Amino acid sequence: MKANLQTPAARESSGPRSLERLLALFDVLSTAPNGSSLAELSTLLGSPKSSLLNVLRPLVSEGFLVHDGNTYRLGPAIFRLASRVLHAWYLPRVMRPLMQQLARQTGESVMLSVSDVEKASMIYVDIVNGPHPVRYQIPVGTVRPLFASTAGRVLLAHSEAQWRRQYLAGVDLDAALATPLSKAALKKEIEQIQAQGIAWSMDVYMTGLSAVAAPLFGDGGRCVACLNIAGPTDRFRTHLERFRDLVKAAAGKGSKLIAAAEASPAAGAAAPLARVS
Repeated sequence: MKANLQTPAARESSGPRSLERLLALFDVLSTAPNGSSLAELSTLLGSPKSSLLNVLRPLVSEGFLVHDGNTYRLGPAIFRLASRVLHAWYLPRVMRPLMQQLARQTGESVMLSVSDVEKASMIYVDIVNGPHPVRYQIPVGTVRPLFASTAGRVLLAHSEAQWRRQYLAGVDLDAALATPLSKAALKKEIEQIQAQGIAWSMDVYMTGLSAVAAPLFGDGGRCVACLNIAGPTDRFRTHLERFRDLVKAAAGKGSKLIAAAEASPAAGAAAPLARVS
């Protein structure tokens, strides 16, 4: 048996106890807008200063905390994380009734996705499977590059302009797409999405799969998510115009609900479920 050569402070900063301290730390600092000193945190958390420093230093390094020499405050990274968590929590609650209605109207699977700018990707945060036995089905939490899907391109088209330029300049389009994609074609499609307010594709991500997608806007006109349907290309060829109209109309209704939820004092925390007619 190998001896445990960790120091007491190192053992204290690892495992479940460290996780409890980490969560308690964020809880304490969330109520201290002016920050707290190491001594104050040690007292409030009932933890030795040496153990706390093992937790605080990497959090400062990664931007989750800010240290000005005297006090520790919440940093930009934790606010970005909190924003993503908030969206992932309340967006499905607001949008699910509309998604269920859209699935009934189109017979196709309906997906809700958000972007992760730091990782230049998108993630599906809610999915309502279509009623057809032959349908497109993926699990919630699936992550894709922004350029590789119709929904991702909608999110890319409505991202911050400077970030989008940097993304397009550096992105590697060498992906296993059914239809090869060039940067010129991607830029042209982004311009079309911005002009038309909707996107669609057939046999792009994989042969036999098609999709229609539209942006969802929050308070102040920010694009916060994407609503899309996906399914077999044969059905989309027959109903494409109708599908585009239905998705665009659902996205318009959803945007109003999201904007109203974000404008409320709870920023959507107690947002009512959408009502659909």
